[in-house]
Amino acid sequence: MSLWEAAILGTVQGLTEFLPVSSSAHLVLVPWALGWPDPGLTFDLTVHLGTLCSLLLYFRRDLMHLTRQAVAGAPGGVRLLTALAVGTVPGAAAGYFGKGFFEALFARPDWVGVFLLGTAVLLGVAERVGRRSRSLEALGAYEAIWIGVAQAVAIAPGISRSGSTIAVGLLLGFTREAAARFSFLLAIPIVLGAGAHQLLGLRHASGASVAWGPLLVGFVIASAAGYAAIGALLRYLRTRSLTPFALYCALLGMLVVAATWLG
Repeated sequence: MSLWEAAILGTVQGLTEFLPVSSSAHLVLVPWALGWPDPGLTFDLTVHLGTLCSLLLYFRRDLMHLTRQAVAGAPGGVRLLTALAVGTVPGAAAGYFGKGFFEALFARPDWVGVFLLGTAVLLGVAERVGRRSRSLEALGAYEAIWIGVAQAVAIAPGISRSGSTIAVGLLLGFTREAAARFSFLLAIPIVLGAGAHQLLGLRHASGASVAWGPLLVGFVIASAAGYAAIGALLRYLRTRSLTPFALYCALLGMLVVAATWLG
């Protein structure tokens, strides 16, 4: 992998991990469209660690405050930690039991296009139906489990993790910013768990020379792009809708379906 390819894929990962357009879809489609080889498990792990770094950096104050509240036994901190734990369970279970099924989908750009269309529909419906009146303080275990189910479904490439979780948050009555904030916090344990799982996979992989340059470039750019994407989306959602992202997913999905099924 060249440094240029690493920079492009790091940018793609960093931006699309948090914007509601499906990072997994773009990491499948960009190399497929450009004729690049599979970047491999090591690079995939590296850029995911980069986006995890951006999450931890952006929400460092929230996480420190949440930890202090939980240690002190404050109801708000305990409630949010419980919600994060409950919301993580569906994704962890789906990743463990459905590993082979989801991995097979990554080799099917046609299905990626179909799932992108599904993301577009979900975002559009959530914008039209959601009441957008509840704050993050109103989120409990019941809401967390449904948002967690959305995160589990989003393991499929083309179903946006942030898009599906934010959309379900809107359908449950939360404001766009509250839904996005919980979506990002919920990403921390699932990305950390996925990274740990990939590390175990690397332990059993055959020893091969590591190209540290592309890995470093991918990590740094994914971290920077992810940090920028988190802040930009939270600011955007304070006053604007998810409709442009729904239209983007619909357009990209139709193009991919046309290229793979009709080409």
